[in-house]
Amino acid sequence: MMNCGLLTDKNEPVPLKSIVVDLQVKGHVATVSSTLQYVNEEERPLEALFVFPMPAEAALCHFSAKIADKEIVAKVQEKQKAREEYDDAIASGDQAFLLEESDESEDVFKLSVGSLPPAQSAAVTFIYVTELSVQADHALRFCLPAVLNPRYTPPGTGGGIVSEITSSPAGVPYSLSLTAHVSSPNPITKVESKCPLEPLMFLNADHTNAKVSLSAGHMFDRDVELFLYYQNAHQPTAIVEAGEPTAQPGTLMRDPVVMLSLYPEFPSALMSSVTSCGEFVFIMDRSGSMGCPMHNGSGAQMRIESARDTLLLLLKSLPLGCFFNIYGFGSHYESYFPKSVEYTQETMDQAVKRVKEMQADMGGTEILQPLKHIYSQQCIPNQPRQVFMFTDGEVWNTNEVLSLVRNNAESHRCFSFGIGEGASTALIAGMAQEGCGHAQFITGTDRMQPKVMQSLRYALQPAVVDISEEWTVPVGMSATRLSPPINALFQGQRALIYAQLKGESQSSDSEGTVTVKYRLADQEVTNTLSYSLKPAENTGLSIHRLAARSLIRSLEREEQNEGAEKEALKARVVELSVQAGVSSSHTAFIAVLKGSGEAVTGPLLRRRVPTAGLFGMGPPVAMACCARFPSGPVPMMAMAGPMIGIPGGAPPMLADMAAPQIIQMGGSNIIMADMEEDSEDPGEAVKDPLLQLISLQKASGCWEMDGALAEVFGKTEEEVVKQTPAQVERGSGLQFWL
Repeated sequence: MMNCGLLTDKNEPVPLKSIVVDLQVKGHVATVSSTLQYVNEEERPLEALFVFPMPAEAALCHFSAKIADKEIVAKVQEKQKAREEYDDAIASGDQAFLLEESDESEDVFKLSVGSLPPAQSAAVTFIYVTELSVQADHALRFCLPAVLNPRYTPPGTGGGIVSEITSSPAGVPYSLSLTAHVSSPNPITKVESKCPLEPLMFLNADHTNAKVSLSAGHMFDRDVELFLYYQNAHQPTAIVEAGEPTAQPGTLMRDPVVMLSLYPEFPSALMSSVTSCGEFVFIMDRSGSMGCPMHNGSGAQMRIESARDTLLLLLKSLPLGCFFNIYGFGSHYESYFPKSVEYTQETMDQAVKRVKEMQADMGGTEILQPLKHIYSQQCIPNQPRQVFMFTDGEVWNTNEVLSLVRNNAESHRCFSFGIGEGASTALIAGMAQEGCGHAQFITGTDRMQPKVMQSLRYALQPAVVDISEEWTVPVGMSATRLSPPINALFQGQRALIYAQLKGESQSSDSEGTVTVKYRLADQEVTNTLSYSLKPAENTGLSIHRLAARSLIRSLEREEQNEGAEKEALKARVVELSVQAGVSSSHTAFIAVLKGSGEAVTGPLLRRRVPTAGLFGMGPPVAMACCARFPSGPVPMMAMAGPMIGIPGGAPPMLADMAAPQIIQMGGSNIIMADMEEDSEDPGEAVKDPLLQLISLQKASGCWEMDGALAEVFGKTEEEVVKQTPAQVERGSGLQFWL
């Protein structure tokens, strides 16, 4: 992982002393507060640059910094004005902080800290709220990112914040202190993690409140994932949050906001009549970074190996009679077949043979061209096209990719898999959202299979169309939807909806309802949820901020449409962002401590920031350093720290970076050995029996009885034959179905 710190003029790091994280989980929402403590041992004032990851769906709502005993809390302001105020402050020698979102990707932030006095400590605190994703086993997943993958930038394209994300093998992991307080309307059954945890402590008799902490001395060299299990977690719920009494009347922050958690239930008779078919196009990232390990521990599998294992699971699970094709991409792209072919034993064997030979040998990460080619191909009649993208998400032009996916969503559903820690949440989750599909993040072998099967089940479901909602509230009140329209529904998948409740009830009725209507296989289906209008207690405005973030993202997407009133939309985004105190593409957090230093003259020196094995950092990571004194330029690098987990299902292809640089990722890793090669190095991962078994499966779903199959079970072929029931003829094949 990378050592987050500044460099002195002797190329010695200014160390990151500690990271303390407080996590407050309420049902499906988490509030994350992270404090990082640095010390400047330089003899001159420094300007520090952090480039750090944050979940794309999160709402950054607070930033503050403490220099010695002075604390400044940042305010949200229009981005250009904030930049000008920051520059003026630095020129005057004032301490200043500027926090802004990347123009290229909404899950990358940059924090400029200037000027940090010599021999002074700096503590920076970030607070954000985020929705917790639902896993295939109904667990809620929280991920504290430790790494931010470098983003590939093609020559001549220039780059913004994402071009400052680089990596270096130097550095030493640092410790992390994390405590999670969890509350839920339903009893908490357990909390799991790949990281060592202290015993779960229940704080009340009904087990609806609990506390858990990382074990002392935890080294933050990989993502921290927590999996929270509630009883009946998949039941529909609704939470009404009271507004802020001091906010301006009629605004979003003043009125109550409701968050609905819906789990659509499709009629069983309708689902049983659906025929499995489709055209499945698998797009594999084969850029250089896919040759990097999943994590920095012993036995780490390469990302490309994990992606191959995931793709193999999908290939072996397709229904007979469907169509498929496989693309690989890097600096260029290639396909296995000139066009999609029918799924038969012969075509599957051909594809599996080439998948096992697949390497991370195609250079950079140019994802647009293969997508444009696939979208330009004529679809096969009565075979809905499903695009499966596997990548580590090291893409520099995320917004352009998402726009392309959105423009082709009517004819192509998109299912995305983020492979390894550091995959871009903005890219992985964004492609699924814009492509009416589903996203998975793959971080370990233990959860890969259920994630793959969940995505395939969703892909085999017919597309839901004509989705609409009807809100009913008491007389005197109205409900205004804040979330973007739902564009995809799957059996049992959660959908979160936010709405602003206006007015006062003129009756004793204290309930509201929302009905979601849609068409499935030419039949109309409705799901209705009733909820209490009584506000929940002690929510801390987290639902308001997530609702504001949701509305802001909707407005930002509208800006990208042709003919959109861009200036009016931008003004509305800035207004909402400032009002709610949450980040947006058009605003920045700015804080200035007046009279704190001497005016600075001369150009900035930018020097490299070291990183350790993984690019590391949690919320704020990656620090580049600039010393202000007149001298020649020095190369600069912003620390990297891949974040997030990976969309589950198949290890996606990891992108950028032509050579396997460092991208080691921690957290749950995808440790599955190559099906064809035995491990010679004792440190390598051993073969996964399930993957060995799947590699022998035929297209029809059966296995041939031979020595290879017997070996998977640790038996000889003769031993298995002896135990075969008499009525089963030798050579007939035993049929097992996934």
